[in-house]
Amino acid sequence: MAFIYLGLGTNLGDKVQNLNTAIQKIGIEIGDVWNVSAFYPSKAWGYSSENNFLNAVILVSSQLTPPEVLTKTKQIEKKMGRTEKPDNKYHDRIIDIDILMYDNLTISLPNLQIPHPWMHQRDFVLNPLEEIAPGLIHPVLNETIASLNSKLKKEKEKTQ
Repeated sequence: MAFIYLGLGTNLGDKVQNLNTAIQKIGIEIGDVWNVSAFYPSKAWGYSSENNFLNAVILVSSQLTPPEVLTKTKQIEKKMGRTEKPDNKYHDRIIDIDILMYDNLTISLPNLQIPHPWMHQRDFVLNPLEEIAPGLIHPVLNETIASLNSKLKKEKEKTQ
């Protein structure tokens, strides 16, 4: 049984319903949902959009392997109406599901990077992740989520 942290985001339609639907589908298709963060608003990251996001992080236990979890998350996104990235660029979306961490594993495949390579740079990931797992250790950076989030907040304060 693996413990998996998934990041969820949506910026189209009924955002609260989108997150709740994704969480329900994950519980059915991937494994037991153990914890759900509050829903956090954020601006688009990596592109411009008038539509703000709503984000959450959930903890799931599953028997699925990391590639199987990736396949299931992509299937859930597609069933909910997610379209492919045009030219591999970010765009507005009904739902986005990212594998943030899978136990303590480090995986580097062309289509799967665990831990998520940019999670420590994204407050819309670290804020909800810190809420449910502040003492969780990032397996590459060897720091707690609370520490990474504190560092990110200090960096943001310097640039504002």
